[in-house]
Amino acid sequence: MAPMSLNPPDLRPDLSRPRLAEERRPGQPTIGMVSLGCPKALVDSERILTRLRAEGYAISPNYQGAEAVIVNTCGFLDSAKAESLEAIGEALESNGRVIVTGCLGAEPEYITGAHPKVLAVTGPHQYEQVLDAVHSAVPPAPDPFVDLLPASGVKLTPRHYSYLKISEGCNHRCKFCVIPDMRGRLVSRPAHAVIREAEKLVESGVKELLVISQDTSAYGADIRFAEERGHRAHIDDLARDLGSLGAWVRLHYVYPYPRVRNLIPLMAEGLVLPYLDIPFQHAHPDTLKRMARPSAQTETLTEIAAWREICPEIALRSTFIVGYPGETEAEFDYLLDWLDEAQLDRVGCFKYEDVEGARSNALPDHVPEAVKQDRWKRFMEKAQAISEKKLAAKVGTLQEVLVDDIDADGIATCRTKADAPEIDGCLFIDEGTKGLSVGDLVTVEVDEAGEYDLWGRLPG
Repeated sequence: MAPMSLNPPDLRPDLSRPRLAEERRPGQPTIGMVSLGCPKALVDSERILTRLRAEGYAISPNYQGAEAVIVNTCGFLDSAKAESLEAIGEALESNGRVIVTGCLGAEPEYITGAHPKVLAVTGPHQYEQVLDAVHSAVPPAPDPFVDLLPASGVKLTPRHYSYLKISEGCNHRCKFCVIPDMRGRLVSRPAHAVIREAEKLVESGVKELLVISQDTSAYGADIRFAEERGHRAHIDDLARDLGSLGAWVRLHYVYPYPRVRNLIPLMAEGLVLPYLDIPFQHAHPDTLKRMARPSAQTETLTEIAAWREICPEIALRSTFIVGYPGETEAEFDYLLDWLDEAQLDRVGCFKYEDVEGARSNALPDHVPEAVKQDRWKRFMEKAQAISEKKLAAKVGTLQEVLVDDIDADGIATCRTKADAPEIDGCLFIDEGTKGLSVGDLVTVEVDEAGEYDLWGRLPG
């Protein structure tokens, strides 16, 4: 039977299938799930599957075994919309009964115009509406003696790490972004609910918590940093509370406000991983103003220097946009010079593209595609050279790593504290791995470095 469609590996964090040990019982309703897009969408998929499993549904890993299929879509870029429509079409062709949710679900006419036979369309984080649509298409048939909610829910990530969503939406109005239109304004989860979820994950064997939101720095601002049941909804307090659970805690999507300095001592103390994922997007002040970035006035190089003074081992990752409307060659050269000085550890880069509904579409002086491609190439060459140099400096050092996979040849794929899953590099151990298991935390001596990855061996 054909497997369900999957995003390419470079676009998806959820490479592993839902892990359900139980076999389907006679008469048990079965649902399939295709999850596209970012880690935040992945968390939505996990929540939907957890609820369905608790209600007595089985989860099918293929189209033919499912009585209906949920497609959790991405709608951030036009290319992502096209991929989502393609996935919906494939699900319709292979199964015929399809429920659509996720970011692209905020534009139901766009979906039904291309695929009028879908059973239902719901928007992002509309969990109850998704469940209603499933109930209508495939009525539940729970067995109260069997269908109890698993302790850790249904997971689409390997069981040793998990994404932990702390808020939805965003209050910023960056001109190139339509996420606030799709997901709404910032809505923070109560801190005690986040901690309770994290405790359950750690109790179930999770070794790494990946904290995600659209603006992690702003967590709790919408609820006035309320304190309930002994936990305050502020990123400083949340990071400290999560760090006390004994798992790795990795912070994603942190805006470079000056108050981020408060988090760095927690990294120096070892409570939080010395890692920040910060969406700088550009460096030139004029470009940032045209983007309407909230950090346009932040002296980012000064902040980076301050972070490194407090925690010298901190690893910084970021993403950038080249070819933004109005970007001059001088502005791009400024970005390259900034990158030289910032010496970021992990860097991604995108060529600007119009997104339906984004205010940046109407800006003057759009950059020709050939120029965008040239700038992307030059940017990535510089970023690669920086990465290669920084990794070479780790040869001979000892690194604590988390084992993500061990293949049939005994080669272990691991990550250091500087590597987030699926977006950063890896550390490979190609001998002496007998006795290692996925999810182990071990110390490795680095003996070789490449442009993005490391190789090492177990000491002794």
